[in-house]
Amino acid sequence: MVQLVGSLRKELADSVSSCRVLVVGAGGIGCELLKNLVLTGFKNIEVIDLDTIDVSNLNRQFLFQKKHVGKSKAQVAKESVLRFCPSANITAYHDSIMNPDYNVEFFRNFVLVMNALDNRAARNHVNRMCLAADIPLIESGTAGYLGQVTVIKKGQTECYECQPKPTQKTFPGCTIRNTPSEPIHCIVWAKYLFNQLFGEEDADQEVSPDTADPEARWDSAAAAAKASASEQDGDIKRVSTREWARSTGYDSVKIFNKLFKDDIRYLLTMDKLWKKRKAPLPLDWEELLQQAGQSEAVSASGLKDQQVLGVQGYAQMFSNSVETLRGDLQQKGDGAELVWDKDDSPAMDFVTAAANLRMHIFSMNMKSRFDVKSMAGNIIPAIATTNAIIAGLLVLEGLKILSGDMDKCRTIFLNKQPNPRKKLLVPCALDPPNSNCYVCASRPEVTVRLNVHKTLVLTLQDKILKERFGMVAPDVQIEDGKGTILISSEEGETEANNNKVLSDFGIRNGSRLQSDDFLQDYTLQVNILHSEELEKDVEFEVVGEVPEKGPGPAAAVEDGKSIANGNKDSAQPSTSSKAPVEEDDDDVLILDSDEEPSSSSAMDISTKGASSAQKRKFADAETGESVESSTKRKRLDQPTASGQDDDDDDDDIIALD
Repeated sequence: MVQLVGSLRKELADSVSSCRVLVVGAGGIGCELLKNLVLTGFKNIEVIDLDTIDVSNLNRQFLFQKKHVGKSKAQVAKESVLRFCPSANITAYHDSIMNPDYNVEFFRNFVLVMNALDNRAARNHVNRMCLAADIPLIESGTAGYLGQVTVIKKGQTECYECQPKPTQKTFPGCTIRNTPSEPIHCIVWAKYLFNQLFGEEDADQEVSPDTADPEARWDSAAAAAKASASEQDGDIKRVSTREWARSTGYDSVKIFNKLFKDDIRYLLTMDKLWKKRKAPLPLDWEELLQQAGQSEAVSASGLKDQQVLGVQGYAQMFSNSVETLRGDLQQKGDGAELVWDKDDSPAMDFVTAAANLRMHIFSMNMKSRFDVKSMAGNIIPAIATTNAIIAGLLVLEGLKILSGDMDKCRTIFLNKQPNPRKKLLVPCALDPPNSNCYVCASRPEVTVRLNVHKTLVLTLQDKILKERFGMVAPDVQIEDGKGTILISSEEGETEANNNKVLSDFGIRNGSRLQSDDFLQDYTLQVNILHSEELEKDVEFEVVGEVPEKGPGPAAAVEDGKSIANGNKDSAQPSTSSKAPVEEDDDDVLILDSDEEPSSSSAMDISTKGASSAQKRKFADAETGESVESSTKRKRLDQPTASGQDDDDDDDDIIALD
């Protein structure tokens, strides 16, 4: 056993061996971090992770072996790390950090908290718990060859939520169902289709043609008469996709013909949709069978997952995956549901095949299984070396905190290529707290624009408070002088309110709601801004600037400072599971920058709202669309000998979520 204790001064070594550290996440970064901690001399470590070990983890999460597949990551990581240092006191929790058992008092047991997470919901929660407990948090993330680490301390630095995060890209339902124009539209449609056939049904994820498409403005009765569909069970019927599929016994040929022939013919009857677009071309199963030589890979180079098959090859993949998934569903019994997972081979085959068949129908270039997986799961291949470097930086920042040198802590970016100063690691000064942050400000406050006559109490609870503002169990009181309780975290107390609209409780323009989350020890003041002019499919908007007084008239709000949310037509990240989990990958959506960021862009460079005249566009690596962002740059490296202007020192920085 080799430890670093001899390299540390006695006072620091004593602090290291005696302090209690919480590690959240035991995946790619977490494995490296646990090993580093015990070899540095940390003796009291607690690690929590909800996930279990998958075969795909074994190429980089070196604490796990093939015999461990299916077991708890946290527990196996503990057992493996103890072989490095048997005297260490390590406690493992196979659980979600968002479980109410891990309350503020739990967090106060630790001197340091280190995040090795991969999802925003869990990061937001740990951020709030550390703020409430006043415990330093060291945040981290990796994406391919890039990574970063930053330190968060209440009252001294920006918290993880100080800068607004962009909401996930959403797509109108009619685009997904009627007029896809990009591969991502087809991939989203295929994931919806998986849930409609095998998973949890959601009315907002329908895959059949959208007859309410305002762009079409067609006569549905006339169109139905014009549609020449099959006379078999695959004929178009206005019933749920799941109900129809069951009636066919999940017959893969009938499902194929309905989705890729009958539904497409139905779309073609919406004449106005195709006046300025190339019309889709229906596929027929029997005709494909008669075609020869189409199953070979169109792009035969590279690994199997990187090959692009012909349309007949994807048709066969679709049929095979439907048969396999049907068997999996039957084994689970009546009423069972499957959960889409990017690492489940039949589920991934299904989405790959369905998405590519739809791409072919709408005249797009088809994608390899690897490309579809990357887009469907919002993933970037994880690199073991990156995880190791970031885990090392986590420990170094932890040693600074234990030494009492908080002022020396930095946000550190790991670049893919050396910058002009020949540096791969770029340190940046930590930014002070954002006075308008709706999490760490002295009086957190937000303004939400919505229609009080249409917004349900359930929407306020689930989509606004829980999903948008990261609360776990909110209690909401109307500031109406009577203290009316609108939402209670106690089960059953206010369920009768769920399907009532806000105006039923006297909520109107200018109303104020107090929302408390006692688990997070967090109170948020919500100002209501009534509007009847929200865009289609947008249920609410969060106004970027918090007013000093109550919400003003709509004209006073700058449209450019709003973040739209609330559309369920978005592509779901990773799996369809609703519960946030500490998943196996440390992969996140990335945004490229041509400058060194300050720490205000840590963990997500796109979180910096477009503030002043200085704006940069960062290309979204997945969709190719741009996100506007601006950051004030603070460089801590030595100035160049030539004294050249700092603006010439541009790096390829990737920001992580």
